Amino acid sequence: MGSRPTIKELSYVQNVNSIIKTSQSKPILTMMRFKFFVGIDVSKDTLDFSVVTEGKEISAFKIENSLRAIKTALLNLKKIKDYELSQVVFCLEYTGLYNNHITHCLHSMEAHIWVEKAIQIKRSSGLQRGKSDKVDAQRIAFYASRNQDKARLWVAPRTVIQQLKRLTGVRERLLIMVSQLNKPLKESKRFDSNEVFDVIKKSCQSSLKAIKADLKKVEKKITEVIKADASLSHLFELITSVDGIGTVIACEMILTTNEFKNINDPKKYACYAGVVPFEHTSGSSVRGRNRVSHFANKNTKRLLHMASLSIIRYQGQLKTYWLRKLQEGKHKMIILNAIRNKLIQRVFAVVKRGTKYEKIYSHSLQGS
Repeated sequence: MGSRPTIKELSYVQNVNSIIKTSQSKPILTMMRFKFFVGIDVSKDTLDFSVVTEGKEISAFKIENSLRAIKTALLNLKKIKDYELSQVVFCLEYTGLYNNHITHCLHSMEAHIWVEKAIQIKRSSGLQRGKSDKVDAQRIAFYASRNQDKARLWVAPRTVIQQLKRLTGVRERLLIMVSQLNKPLKESKRFDSNEVFDVIKKSCQSSLKAIKADLKKVEKKITEVIKADASLSHLFELITSVDGIGTVIACEMILTTNEFKNINDPKKYACYAGVVPFEHTSGSSVRGRNRVSHFANKNTKRLLHMASLSIIRYQGQLKTYWLRKLQEGKHKMIILNAIRNKLIQRVFAVVKRGTKYEKIYSHSLQGS
């Protein structure tokens, strides 16, 4: 057992925990009634607007996806009769980087922003014929109008989280580039003559060296960004204290939950990551086995899978669990999925408690 923490150390941890717990609020589930619903279809170069009120579209227009054009468009909206910002909700689909300009402008105005999943809007619209940016904006506006009681207002991520997200995205792309260059090298070594292999190796060597150097710089910068922010650093320490959770998956969980503000329920996150099995039955004829949904964050699921494969290689509770379930005759993928779930449960537990994962238990607890 380690030495007991000093009063100063306890005070620091309590202060950081209070910061984290204060920031871990859910996205606001609004109960207010809106009068105007602005649907925005976001693309790289343009934004299509559709304004709906009382079940009718009263305005539709297209603008450039730039800060200047957006500010002008938002000012022009004020010319609409009875238009008040407090009675307006702006609904748009999540499109990653392309959302930045519009969300920045709306957030600076303290407008109500509702960022919804594209698949949710598409499935709620019923049978669709035809598609265009103008029609998509209209569908988004009418979706918001019909489902305003389900509106979850968007919580803007902190600047440090946005930086971390961009850096991890660059890291992922660099890893893909390394893999794309390494694969032909391995194939050439196996099937080509030594002369051909040497030519290919020399051609790729400088590129691989440069990419790996950039990769190290990005990973170093990720570490620096995390350590520079007290709240983020403490949250990172909590998550990585769980066996099997490393730097990459810790970043993924922090980013996909927006520091556990948007998702603070482990069951919801397990569903989001695609590790929750759902029942597939209908009447007396359809009796399908329970299986996970394809509607999930595939990258998060992949990282959790890699973590579960890693943890069962080492002595510990989860390896014991793995071996016991194998002896019971359970399918390997079912056991791995259960382990992925357990990892999620442990991460959310340490974040909620604000203390690191306890690997050593007292004798009194073991005997109970």
